Amino acid sequence: MKNEQFSQAVLDWYDRHGRHDLPWQQGITPYRVWVSEIMLQQTQVSTVLNYFDRFMASLPTVEALAAAPEDEVLHLWTGLGYYTRARNLQKTAKIVVAEYGGEFPRDVEKLTELPGIGLSTAGAIASLSMGLRAPILDGNVKRVLARFTAQEGYPGEPKVAKQLWATAERFTPHTRVNAYTQAMMDMGATLCTRSKPSCLLCPLEKGCEAHMLGLETRYPIPKPRKTIPQKRTLMPMLANAEGAILLYRRPSTGLWGGLWSLPELDDLQDLDHLANQHALALGKHQELPGLIHTFSHFQLAIEPWLVQVEETAHHVAEADWLWYNLATPPRLGLAAPVKKLLKRAADVLNAGVSS
Repeated sequence: MKNEQFSQAVLDWYDRHGRHDLPWQQGITPYRVWVSEIMLQQTQVSTVLNYFDRFMASLPTVEALAAAPEDEVLHLWTGLGYYTRARNLQKTAKIVVAEYGGEFPRDVEKLTELPGIGLSTAGAIASLSMGLRAPILDGNVKRVLARFTAQEGYPGEPKVAKQLWATAERFTPHTRVNAYTQAMMDMGATLCTRSKPSCLLCPLEKGCEAHMLGLETRYPIPKPRKTIPQKRTLMPMLANAEGAILLYRRPSTGLWGGLWSLPELDDLQDLDHLANQHALALGKHQELPGLIHTFSHFQLAIEPWLVQVEETAHHVAEADWLWYNLATPPRLGLAAPVKKLLKRAADVLNAGVSS
């Protein structure tokens, strides 16, 4: 199959079967496409839909995002995970406003210099919102191309990635690049899926090497597997007389950077030190069901405890600590498992089980 036949087959399929009604395809701007692309990294379209609309309603322009409090941005991102994406989003917004007058640069190389924008995301912004010819290689497109060419080797290896980029470049047409880019992402998401590809409906079926070999699901070659280690932590939920829970803001770098979280202890004995630090008298302890949260490189086994406390003296709250009112929760960026645990605590306190 020649390069032109490849792109034409993809475009013909898109005109008939592609997705044309996604929210970021309406009123296309570089800002809307960029936010959607960052949200779609590591996250499925079905999950992103609600987040995108809510984000745009609160922060409709790059200027609004640049000027927003970080807590508001993290609040709107809560539940999407990979929070570095949200912080880089705001860093980039500030640069676009300060250095480019609120207009995204019409150049792939300049786009890749912005925080959180890699070559594929830059290609998507350039092709989808600016009509520039730029290949992309997100997870969906990678799968389509790796199968079409029966690409050996794990795509995370630089040598293999280079070969796939060359393939992407070769097939990207010179016209209708925005439709072609969207079509390739759609095909990967709806036809050339991970486990059960719909090869008989695919416009590339006749030229696909993996299909001809009957080895569709062998490609892309997976990463060599390692066992994921598990770490354990105890998270106390200190509840005062008003039913508010003590939270602290995590450092801006590292895990859950800049998000509000529960304190983490090695064991229950460390509670005394935490209570003294905040001038609190410890009351009834109650262990709640455990929670396992999976990160990309390890699992965190959380042992949550609901602990009644009383303030023993007037104590000025330390910086980066606050009492989180469960009845009228403030708009804060919360780590996803912490949000779940706070809901459990609210259910227990409301039911009066712990009183």
